[in-house]
Amino acid sequence: MFCQQCGNENENQSIFCYHCGVSLQSTNPEVPIQPASHPNLTSYAGFWKRFAACIIDGIITNIAGFIFGFFIGFFDGFSKALGGVGLGDTTAINSVFSLIIGWLYFSIMESSDKQATIGKMALGIIVTDTEGKRISFGRATGRYFSKIISALILLIGFIMAGFTKKKQALHDIIANSLVINKPRNIR
Repeated sequence: MFCQQCGNENENQSIFCYHCGVSLQSTNPEVPIQPASHPNLTSYAGFWKRFAACIIDGIITNIAGFIFGFFIGFFDGFSKALGGVGLGDTTAINSVFSLIIGWLYFSIMESSDKQATIGKMALGIIVTDTEGKRISFGRATGRYFSKIISALILLIGFIMAGFTKKKQALHDIIANSLVINKPRNIR
């Protein structure tokens, strides 16, 4: 028996609703309340769209890394020219800062209100959790560093996006996230 007040199901012998306390004794025939069915309107972003966004984002992060590397190299050379010791292994310094630049770029952008990097925005796709909500900075960080695992196994983790039901790459599955086409009702 369904309560006409709150819609919850009760045992047939119940006199009062177990959930809200309303009397279940009525002269109206009981009509079960069916939950509203919402068809899955999620449109998952395909492999090639994601690949194109990755190219755009790669260009952006490489430009930022180049600018940073230029200043590190300039400072190192200038320091050595003046008789200083320089910075040591500038390749290691550039590698660490390139990792930090990529991490902050992807994690901040994907956990922001835009839910997308510049490349994803250009192609009309966003990153969500599996319920369609914005991901946290922590989840975006986990997603970013999970890309290392996707890359280590001959890029198969990335290629998976072309073959899984929800078009998830390995790092999406690990971070419990989705990349979807941006719904029209989101600005």
